[in-house]
Amino acid sequence: MTPQLDLVIKNVRVVRPNRHSVELLDLGIKDGKFARLAPDIRPEEAKQAFDGRNRLAFPGCVDAHMHVGIYSPLAEDAVTESKAAAMGGVTTSLNYIRTGRYYLNRGGSNRGLMQEALALSSGNFWVDYGYHVAPIDPCHIEEMEPLLAEYGVPSFKIFMFYGGYGLHGRSASQNEFLMIGPEDRYDIAHFEFIMRSARRMMEAHPDIAECISVSLHCELAEILNAYTRIVESEGKLSGLRAYSAARPPHAEGLAIWIASYLAYETDCLNINLLHLSSAKAIDAALKMRKVFPHIDFRREVTVGHLLLDVDCECAVHAKVNPPIRPREDVETLWRAVLDRDVDWIVSDHACCSAEQKWSSDDPQNIWLAKSGFGGTEWLLSGVLSEGSKRGMSYNHMAELLSWNPARRFGLHDKGDIAPGYDADLVLVDPHETFVVRAADSQSHQGYTPFEGQELTGRVKSTFLRGELAYHDGAIVGPARGRYLRRPTGRPRA
Repeated sequence: MTPQLDLVIKNVRVVRPNRHSVELLDLGIKDGKFARLAPDIRPEEAKQAFDGRNRLAFPGCVDAHMHVGIYSPLAEDAVTESKAAAMGGVTTSLNYIRTGRYYLNRGGSNRGLMQEALALSSGNFWVDYGYHVAPIDPCHIEEMEPLLAEYGVPSFKIFMFYGGYGLHGRSASQNEFLMIGPEDRYDIAHFEFIMRSARRMMEAHPDIAECISVSLHCELAEILNAYTRIVESEGKLSGLRAYSAARPPHAEGLAIWIASYLAYETDCLNINLLHLSSAKAIDAALKMRKVFPHIDFRREVTVGHLLLDVDCECAVHAKVNPPIRPREDVETLWRAVLDRDVDWIVSDHACCSAEQKWSSDDPQNIWLAKSGFGGTEWLLSGVLSEGSKRGMSYNHMAELLSWNPARRFGLHDKGDIAPGYDADLVLVDPHETFVVRAADSQSHQGYTPFEGQELTGRVKSTFLRGELAYHDGAIVGPARGRYLRRPTGRPRA
């Protein structure tokens, strides 16, 4: 018989979102898509057969919050960090990018920024990829519609603290850092105008309005500045405890209230509250859901905030914005995850090599360290390991790591294991325990704040559109990642 399928993956326990069980099935793949799911697909029906060895089969993870190219040249970072993503079961990488210092170190047009970013990205990603764009300069407001039309970018970001506080700490030169004019302001009024522009886009494109959204990093610069001065001058705290106190949770909570009222004022209906880190942030986000029920708020947490706390030995390695918090905040985040008050979990991957991360003269000084670290390679294993301990179902994990972010950000071909979807698949041994070592990572970061953590649930194979990208500890094949001009495909129930 002539094979009708390109590949059959046999003997896998299929984990689908929006289900309540795991099924032992074979998966038939044709032209990069799932074509059949059945209990027994004969090997001769496909050109190739792959034995899944009774492993869990998750849909490829959609890591909807990454920062490829922030500290290293984008073309180089794309290679190593997308390999790290594939190693962790991530098949789609959505990256935040902006003008200003870091990234491409340029001001001016966001259309020019996208042209350059896409040229540098082409041929360098081992997973599929897309970009969210932050309108920084006033001229960027009018460019939001062209970014959607020309580049398929429907998602935009606001860094609420940038107007008066630096990426790594206090700053008195934010206009220089953001590369905007001396009379320009990156402030609440600017945020309002971003939301009004997004609302106009929703009205102009009702067929894809659900994919147009504004994401916010919610912290207030005024509070950060005041508390940083207090914590530094008192000198009672050090390390991660000092940094958490300098960026206190109420700065996060209050920013959520302001952002939510702006969404109400502008009728901007799709709002993403990014990397919620504290009990106060969760509380504020849930209260705003009740106050403004017509606004579709989505709530995000990171694997770093779920696995680390201020007493971890990793110290400056784990400096990030918003900060790693005390254990009681971590447990509040987990309760929100289990209660389905969190919509997706991400890595917030921002590879910052050791020579950049901390001061060689004072390596333990948290104030001199840069913010951000990588973690996409531990995303699925981290959630699987810690979530399983807390009774979280595999299906719920698939919703948070694949289905929900894919739906929100217009990736209608991603996020499920079903006929017609991209054949993005992760095979996992849920019983294999391993110790996290930076030396095992494909990332060029060279360290990890997760070093020494014992996780249970190891990624064994990652398929991107039906082709192996990672298998048994090694990257497989060439870079096959495609740019995702969103929305992709058609919405499915």
